[in-house]
Amino acid sequence: MNKYFYDLHIHSCLSPCADDDMTPANIAGMAAVQGLTLVALTDHNSCKNCPAFFAHAKRYGIVPVAGMELTTAEDIHVICLFPDLESAMRFDSIVSDRLIKVKNKAAIFGNQFIMDENDEKIGEEENLLINATSIDLEEAFYTVRSLGGVCYPAHIDRESGGLIAVLGDFPEEPTYTAFELNFGNALEEYRSRFHVIGSKHFVVSSDAHNLWSISEAENSLDLDDEPYSSAKVRRELIRYLRGES
Repeated sequence: MNKYFYDLHIHSCLSPCADDDMTPANIAGMAAVQGLTLVALTDHNSCKNCPAFFAHAKRYGIVPVAGMELTTAEDIHVICLFPDLESAMRFDSIVSDRLIKVKNKAAIFGNQFIMDENDEKIGEEENLLINATSIDLEEAFYTVRSLGGVCYPAHIDRESGGLIAVLGDFPEEPTYTAFELNFGNALEEYRSRFHVIGSKHFVVSSDAHNLWSISEAENSLDLDDEPYSSAKVRRELIRYLRGES
């Protein structure tokens, strides 16, 4: 069991609302400077920069997690984390087919760069990634779980895309086992307002769209990592967030 300082919600230059210098290499480097040891890349409705991020995170000794910030049919943001790249890329294919197809206008919305392990641009996503998908909350929850991952509401303490802001409540179904806050000091307020979340695990993550917003080493999880491997740490993270440990 060891302590892992984490940030589980970071956007790369693939997300149109993120800075162009949020390349996988720069994210890994800044995360290392900040003292983080467990980092998830969660672009809007895509996992296509996760393979490059894995390569750069390894160079900095960071355990990388492949993820996505999915926008559901209800226009609610949920974090989807996976135990490996393979399952993440399978989910990426599912989401790609269910994304509302509107061509990105980079001059208006921003670039959507796909990068390689050398931190060089190898392509651009044509369709705007910040649109909603046709995947609703329930389908997202069970599809991610079927791939061995975990799905939970993003930044419930924010208006834009927050589950509570959109629905006015934290629903009983699907049976989320975790939730995310942007600000840890909001925990007691939300637990007092919404009793259903009292027993759920929570994480505090940055939702960083620029390098200086990546979290410092403040939030941590104690995870079993013996015998050590990054794959083991990812599995234990998923188990923890799924309420299985």
